[in-house]
Amino acid sequence: MTFVPELPLVTPDQKTNIVEAPRTAKSHRALLRSLPGMNAVQVGGSAPKASLEKEISAIAWNVERGLFPLESAALMAGFKPDVVLLSEVDHGMARTGQQHTTEIMAKALHMQYAFGVEFHELDLGGPTERAFCTDNFNARGWHGNAVLSSVPFIAVKLIRLDDHGHWFSSDELDADPDQPRVGGRMAIAAILPWNEGTICVVSTHLESNADADHRAVQFDHLLDEIDGFAPDMPVLIGGDLNTGNHQPPDFDWRCETLFEKAQARGYAWDATPPGMTTRPSLITPHPDRQMKLDWFCSRGLKCRDTALIPAIDDTGKPVSDHEAIWGSVF
Repeated sequence: MTFVPELPLVTPDQKTNIVEAPRTAKSHRALLRSLPGMNAVQVGGSAPKASLEKEISAIAWNVERGLFPLESAALMAGFKPDVVLLSEVDHGMARTGQQHTTEIMAKALHMQYAFGVEFHELDLGGPTERAFCTDNFNARGWHGNAVLSSVPFIAVKLIRLDDHGHWFSSDELDADPDQPRVGGRMAIAAILPWNEGTICVVSTHLESNADADHRAVQFDHLLDEIDGFAPDMPVLIGGDLNTGNHQPPDFDWRCETLFEKAQARGYAWDATPPGMTTRPSLITPHPDRQMKLDWFCSRGLKCRDTALIPAIDDTGKPVSDHEAIWGSVF
């Protein structure tokens, strides 16, 4: 995996290729291979500590594009996080002021970061997102996941969970012809120095527009990749697993098969706080939506305490449609 201080921009010719490419899985895989920024991890910021203490304060949060990065960082700061696992962070998108939202949060929290691309987006987003756009173009068009750490990275890996173009290919029911994008669900895994040795932390985001079996396959693939990247090492996975999403109204998120499959492989879910993790926001104003989408999944770790962090700043403004989840593990 290539590590860079800045992800290479998608050129005008490459953008034309994306728009004109056949909407097939084969075409999508070729586009993914052709874009250097989709196959690299950006590392920046600085880490103030040499090694994690035995007990680790961890936050996982879908920050909904990172529309309010400083307010989001302020909410997390009170928990003194050693590790932050972020999903839905923008870099160079008009809807978030062309900002590098991961970098802003990392700087505010005095942490190093690793950022990888889930999607390269050519469009500005939906109607509620367009209301926040500062321009009629995306300067970079990157949208992805990130790991923030108070200690330096030993190794980092981008793990793709979808290369067939779930949001691109006409073979997929959920492809959006009006919002061309390249990419798919993914994870960022990082190995960190720890007083107990080393630990692997993983930020991930599973597919929303799919059924439970699809997500179980994605999660199983993620665990396979972790086995190769960090064998015999304690692991903490955090992120928006979209459990129960795109299912019939009477579907219970506890029926997602990924829970039992992960447990059979030695993972536990006890670092996840109780309670639903969604709320109405400025981008997603769904007053009746109550879902449990966000989870910690761990191997070789124990949990001391957990909490939900309400995604509301000190003025009462919602900063995301997801609450953050916090856990103390050792």
